[in-house]
Order: sequence, then structure tokens, then C-alpha cells
Amino acid sequence: MARKFFVGGNWKCNGTTEEVKKIVTTLNEAEVPSHDVVEVVVSPPFVFLTLVKSLLRSDFHVAAQNCWVRKGGAFTGEVSAEMLVNLGIPWVIIGHSERRALLNESNEFVGDKVAYALSQGLKVIACIGETVEQRESGSTMAVVAAQTKAIADKVTNWDNVVLAYEPVWAIGTGKVATPAQAQEVHCELRKWLNQNVGADIAASVRIIYGGSVNGANCKELAGQPDVDGFLVGGASLKPEFVDIIKSATVKKN
Repeated sequence: MARKFFVGGNWKCNGTTEEVKKIVTTLNEAEVPSHDVVEVVVSPPFVFLTLVKSLLRSDFHVAAQNCWVRKGGAFTGEVSAEMLVNLGIPWVIIGHSERRALLNESNEFVGDKVAYALSQGLKVIACIGETVEQRESGSTMAVVAAQTKAIADKVTNWDNVVLAYEPVWAIGTGKVATPAQAQEVHCELRKWLNQNVGADIAASVRIIYGGSVNGANCKELAGQPDVDGFLVGGASLKPEFVDIIKSATVKKN
């Protein structure tokens, strides 16, 4: 079955009200392939979620950058899945490498968060990826398989999960995995899913690439058979994000 191309924009901890409105205006005016061809989701900081949702064109959707691992309560500073659902936010990013590294989120914790978000009706962009030390030691697949297994152990229905492979050494560094490197990991991940989760899920789940994707490299990356889209960081704050969305048409050729 054909997997619909997916482009996510992770705005991280950036933006003022005026800057956010300017980004949304650029997106609203952009001529991009139809929703049948590409699914577009942008992820502003929590404080701008409702503003962006109210202003953004209806064929683009909004994601939170995180949510709490269980029902809300006495968890100061956290935002629950139930709150996101209440606000009509359909997507959430979980397990981003910055949270794994800076906030010590373990594979198991990420797996629990993915499962809870799904149980409340959210769709999840679940992030996995290895550090430069892990890549250089030859343990890339062992690392990403363990991260994926922690999610697979808790998830039974993958319909609302997008897997984002983000090599940590390529995030915000300007270094990009070559198209061949990205394809190799995506292909191996799909094989792992086939052997450990099921052939149908391996064939249907979207595996997107994140790590210094920009307007110049997106088409070549998009042309790889197992790259089903992108999770874009810095470039999602710039007009070139529109070019990255347009790279979805490469799959039509």
C-alpha cells in the first residue's frame, strides 16, 4: 500500500507571537501538493498551540512537542494528553532526542508516553536515533531497534504512529545523513518491524527522516524508497519549509 508522505515542522523552543503569525502566514499562502499527496503537521511551543491552530489553514495540522506520561494531576510544569485532546490538538511529538538527552527520558518512559497518548486519541510522532559515538561504534541498528522495541512493547495499534528516525549527530549540526545512510537505516527498521511486529505494519507505517533537512537536500532524500517524509527542525521556521513540503511530489514520479 502507498504510504502518504508526511512533513512535520518542529519549531522547538522558538518564536514570539509576531514571529509565529509570520510563519503561519507564509504557510497559509503557500501553494503545495494536496492533502492526498502530503500530510503536513507543525509543532509550535505549547504557549502558541491554540493561536497557530486558530490561524493555520485547515489542510495543515498542529502537534504538541511533548505530553505527560499519564493522566494529569500534581505534575507541575507538565501538560497532559487529555489537555491536548480538549484543545483539539491532534498530534504530539514524543521521545525527541533532545528530551532523551537533556531530560534523561529512557526508552521505557518514551514507550509508556507513546502508549498513553495513543490511548487518549492522539496521533504520535515517535522519535528514535543514535548518537555519533553509537554510529561510529557500529551500534546504530542495535540502538534504534531497542528504542523501537520499547514502543512496540506497549503499542498494539500502529495506525496513528509515525516513526521519526533522527540521527542525533545530524540534528541542528548542519550534518545530514546521506540519502544512502538514511535509506539504509529506514530499510533496516522496516525489516525489524516486519520480523518483530508484523508484515502489514512494516509495510504501512511511515518512517520519516529528521536531521538538518533543508530545501537543498530534501528532494534527494525524499527519493529514497523507505523515506516517507521528514521531521524538520530549523528549516521549518523559514520559507524553505514550503520547498520541503513540495518534495513530496518526488514520490509521484
